[in-house]
Amino acid sequence: MGIAVTRPASGSTGRALQEPLTLAIDIGGTHLKCGLLNPVGQLIGGPNRVNTPDEASPKVVVSALLDLAAPLAPFQRISIGFPGVVRHGHVQTAPNLGTKMWRDYPLAPELAKRLGKPARMLNDAEVQGLGVIAGNGVECVITLGTGMGFALFDDGRPAPHMELAHHPLHKSSTYEDLVGVAALRAAGKKRWNKRVQQAIDAITNLLNYDVLYIGGGNAKHLTLTLPPNIKTVNNQAGITGGVRLWDAKLDPLFPSASERLDPAG
Repeated sequence: MGIAVTRPASGSTGRALQEPLTLAIDIGGTHLKCGLLNPVGQLIGGPNRVNTPDEASPKVVVSALLDLAAPLAPFQRISIGFPGVVRHGHVQTAPNLGTKMWRDYPLAPELAKRLGKPARMLNDAEVQGLGVIAGNGVECVITLGTGMGFALFDDGRPAPHMELAHHPLHKSSTYEDLVGVAALRAAGKKRWNKRVQQAIDAITNLLNYDVLYIGGGNAKHLTLTLPPNIKTVNNQAGITGGVRLWDAKLDPLFPSASERLDPAG
């Protein structure tokens, strides 16, 4: 698969003083990534990455993630960003990987079992958002990658997840149809930017947010003039936001044993 591996620094870093360390996993339609985070969300190992397999079944993806994670051990907890709807550690939809293969797959419990550490999982846009939001007011995140990710936050807490990307934006075309990577390649950057502006305008009218953050690998192609309350953010937040999944205020979202630091109860 052509795995790119970066091992964590050792020796004088005082690694034991930085615990708990978080293995942060970012699953995308283009790449699978793993990084090691200290308690304040700094990347101290990785990110290790591999191209997402063409046949991205749970078995194949889990195997690749285990290979990416191995050089980053030891760590005390696991955070996962997944491109679809997730509930209680299980995948509900996986539009860019294959929903039929993934439906109701217990990804977080499976990785917790295989790696021997508690695991928490949210939609990948929500994880990226946790890495960039200020935690005040209504904040919105969209990610421009293989598809379009979306997350909404109210005073720093994720709102009930909406798959806005699959809602019609123009006639029968969805947000993802118009601003995903396939649309970028087919329409070219100039037309694609106009479509992104159309998506931003619709989201602005719908949500009346305080701040909108735009991330994802294709955010670099934006040429729009953005107002002060719309900001582009580093794509690495898809990994570094993983540490925020373990903030105490998010504990009610993760009630199962495999999602707690004290899985024995």
